[in-house]
Amino acid sequence: MILGVLKEILHAERRVAALPEEVRKYKEMGFDVLVETSAGAGVYRKDEEYEAAGAEIVATAKEVWDRADVVIKVKQPVFNEQAGMHEAELVRPGATLVTFLHPAAPGNHEMIKTLRDRGVTSFTMDGIPRISRAQVMDALTSMSTITGYKAVVHAAESFPRFIPIIGTAIGTIMSAKALVIGVGVVGLQAIATAKRLGATVRAVDIRGEARLGADSLGAKIAGFEVPEELAIGEGGYAKALPAEWLDKEREALRPLVAETDLIILSALVPGELAPVLITEDMVASMRPGSVVVDVSIDQGGNCALSQAGGEVVAHDVLVSAIANIPGSVPVDASWMYAQNMYEYIQNLYKRGLGVPDLEDEIVQHSLVTREGKIWYRGAIEAMGL
Repeated sequence: MILGVLKEILHAERRVAALPEEVRKYKEMGFDVLVETSAGAGVYRKDEEYEAAGAEIVATAKEVWDRADVVIKVKQPVFNEQAGMHEAELVRPGATLVTFLHPAAPGNHEMIKTLRDRGVTSFTMDGIPRISRAQVMDALTSMSTITGYKAVVHAAESFPRFIPIIGTAIGTIMSAKALVIGVGVVGLQAIATAKRLGATVRAVDIRGEARLGADSLGAKIAGFEVPEELAIGEGGYAKALPAEWLDKEREALRPLVAETDLIILSALVPGELAPVLITEDMVASMRPGSVVVDVSIDQGGNCALSQAGGEVVAHDVLVSAIANIPGSVPVDASWMYAQNMYEYIQNLYKRGLGVPDLEDEIVQHSLVTREGKIWYRGAIEAMGL
């Protein structure tokens, strides 16, 4: 059975799905491993290292797609200019694809349908459930740690004023006010980073346990409380609020937004579209020069003005929805992701190569397409199927 590792082609993506260390482990599992040339260049790993680990280096992505039974990637399939085809059309019918697919995001729906129609078995790394034995496979948590850190660093770089309080002979410049909305792994890391930079930090989350986590890092808790049965879903993740409660949350956020300089948006519901919490009129109420970083953009975004993969200045406020923030820290991101991916593949084929354990809870949660059908609940709901 052949496992293929591709060079990522998404703009500014330098991560790789397997390092030479993982190639050795895949070989021990019984896989033959194909690696596209320069796949590890973005993390300073050479083809010779992959060859020494037992991989066969191939010249083109198309050869990997044509020959591999299992293809592992970091990001969702996109158009491959070299091949003149979308990667979703390059996957061999009947093959298996494992990567971050973000299947609920509207921009990925056609790609998911293509995988379905081609008979591809696909799994998404953002569908892994929050259970104890899945922790070593939880790539979303690994990447979220980086995202929370870099989101604040990016906001600070874009902010036209100081972050910490600065005393001078002519007066004191007060510290910037940061607001973190959504206190999961991203939010906690964002709080910690903003505090280290000297910001005054407030945090909002509908889950009581998440608010306690934010408080433990020194953030001031803001917002409003939601009944636990409405707020908390499977595995402790946030649930999608009913429309009336979502309206209440927006109204609670409105005065907080107006007096905030830096906002980090990371309110996500696993496998579903992110709720829009910040409206255009709320952005308009912010001070000129303020910055909003929307890291939930892969699932649609928390801000009505967010433009996927880009930045926009509206009402003198920068709204940044740069995609793929973890890709800006490729070495550490790849080190974590490659290990998460190996653990996932090992669990998927624990019954033997070519025999995916489709009864496994982790596998079921992350299955997107198989046998001409879409299985992922968030995608089905988002597509209205």
